[in-house]
Amino acid sequence: MRTFHLPTTVTGSHVSLAQEMMAAWQADGIFQIATDPVQDRITQEAFAESRRFFHLPDEIKAACVSDLSYSGYAAPGEEITAGERDRSEIFTICKDVSLGDPRVEQRWPCHGPVPWPSLAYQQRMQEFMDNLGRMGEKLLRLTALGLGLGEIDALTRLTEDGWHYLRALRYPRLSEHTTRGLGTHTDYGLLVMVAQDGIGGLHVRNETWAYVKPEPGVLAVFPGDMLQFLTDGRLRATPHRVKLNTRERFSMAYFHEPNFNTVVRPLHGDGAIHYGTHFTKMFMRSFPDHPTTRQIRLDVLEELRFSPARRG
Repeated sequence: MRTFHLPTTVTGSHVSLAQEMMAAWQADGIFQIATDPVQDRITQEAFAESRRFFHLPDEIKAACVSDLSYSGYAAPGEEITAGERDRSEIFTICKDVSLGDPRVEQRWPCHGPVPWPSLAYQQRMQEFMDNLGRMGEKLLRLTALGLGLGEIDALTRLTEDGWHYLRALRYPRLSEHTTRGLGTHTDYGLLVMVAQDGIGGLHVRNETWAYVKPEPGVLAVFPGDMLQFLTDGRLRATPHRVKLNTRERFSMAYFHEPNFNTVVRPLHGDGAIHYGTHFTKMFMRSFPDHPTTRQIRLDVLEELRFSPARRG
């Protein structure tokens, strides 16, 4: 698998690097980006907090649930992927929106506070997400260069105040009674960045299935459905799955996303997707029994789709 080093600042002089990245995505569906010692420390501290949380008693974890957003804890079996219930435990972190925010007061779907289990967890995860957010902006600028879009910020305009989110995951060990990890799927946003522990279980498919071996000092990166739509299929969303290992496994998947109220249009051709509607409906499908799913106001989404405040 190709591994790339992100420049401190992306400029027009990085066209060759950008084209190599695009070629790696098109050939393999995935590549890796190298991290430095500071970034590695941030990642390992986030992993430590994730392990600490998932090893808490079930009743404590179950209290970290919101009925306003999909942020918070999901127990094994709550998420449905490829028509089956997955066995992973998840803590999802969407944008932390206070109760007094006008969007919450207006009942925007999926908007609300994160039910943080502790201050330490909040600090470590936010630091980790901020770090990957900076990488995500560089990756989108390189993507714009690699696609020859003519403007380095052609894609980052979509992610201003982006709806970035994180899924911290714990997979159980493989056993006679627990064999399913995460079913085959593509992710439905722009960019996916994955940090793995040393256990391993992630597989991606291009022409054939390939095991993504965990390596220290790297993050795996691949496109989602929204990037495939936006680029008219030049970059295709990467199918992937997770197989269980003989030991429990932890990973963290970060999603670098458009603004919730962005209308995404393909670079060429017709069509448009309101990202907030797309996100909401995908989570409703994946978590049909979640308390947020039961109270979402789809009529508010319709108003947002046709609001003058929407973005292009």
